[in-house]
Amino acid sequence: MAVAIDRRPPKAKKTSSKITKSGQPTKAGPRLKRHFARQWQLWVMLAPAIGFTAVFAYGPMYGIQLAFREFDFSKGITGGDWVGLKYFIKFFESPQFWTLMSNTLTISLSTLVFGFVAPIGLAILINQVLSRRRKRFTQTATYLPHFISIVVIVGMLQVFLSPSTGLITRFLENFGITGINFLGDTNTFVPVYVISEVWQHCGWNSIIYLAALASVDTQLYEAAKIDGANRFQVIRHIDFPALVPTMVILLILNMGGVLNAGFEKIFLMQNTLNLPVSEVISTYVYKIGILGSQFSYSTAIGLFNTAINFTFLVITNQIAKRVSNTSLW
Repeated sequence: MAVAIDRRPPKAKKTSSKITKSGQPTKAGPRLKRHFARQWQLWVMLAPAIGFTAVFAYGPMYGIQLAFREFDFSKGITGGDWVGLKYFIKFFESPQFWTLMSNTLTISLSTLVFGFVAPIGLAILINQVLSRRRKRFTQTATYLPHFISIVVIVGMLQVFLSPSTGLITRFLENFGITGINFLGDTNTFVPVYVISEVWQHCGWNSIIYLAALASVDTQLYEAAKIDGANRFQVIRHIDFPALVPTMVILLILNMGGVLNAGFEKIFLMQNTLNLPVSEVISTYVYKIGILGSQFSYSTAIGLFNTAINFTFLVITNQIAKRVSNTSLW
């Protein structure tokens, strides 16, 4: 009597193990627990930063609901009546809405454009300096203004640009240019602010570009010299392409604060003469929120400002991702 023999290989028993990339099975278990057991030193080092972010960045988000409530001192942040979009509509219908948006966009975009281009040009110029001593002196001289207090900067502007005793004003009088009030004229306030911002932060912002240029292979420069390339061609075909990824990332990050015009400096430079062009969203929120005690209204304006900045960030990131394949996420 013939007996049928099943020559098929036996079926593998189902186990709870998983196969890693190396081909070796690993037992299923609390991966997160094992990860913390192996990397606990790194998490301890990271804990202060996580705590700081949680307390000062995510904690205050609890008060966002104030933008949708009628604030009552006796009931606290969450005790007021729910009013929905009342304060957002109030701000949109306010006669100052378009003035605030225009002033904020003008100052922010001007500072963004010139403050973004100037560090790139400075980094390329410093990178072209062959003498190490001159390069270090130039770097130090351009970095120093970044560490000057904003109050001191505004004081310097008043000393140099005062209508009667300013050093620059008196210098221009020698050439017949008189009657200019740089800090009081609505036509000169924005240029003075932008130029002073670029002067103060240009050197500091160029550090990251210098770091990107330092990573360029020196063999590329040697090959370019052998081929007879001049300095302009070296900058165009070697330096600039090396800076593009860094430029894209920084542009995306800067677009996330496109409406965050510097509050401290603008507030210190404000006066009754330049107020039509110097009143921005941040100073307006301070005046109606802190000085005017309209907490719900000011919170709604601040939340609107943050939402616009976040929208710009997402749009810029998506455009950069499609155009240059470089993005934050």
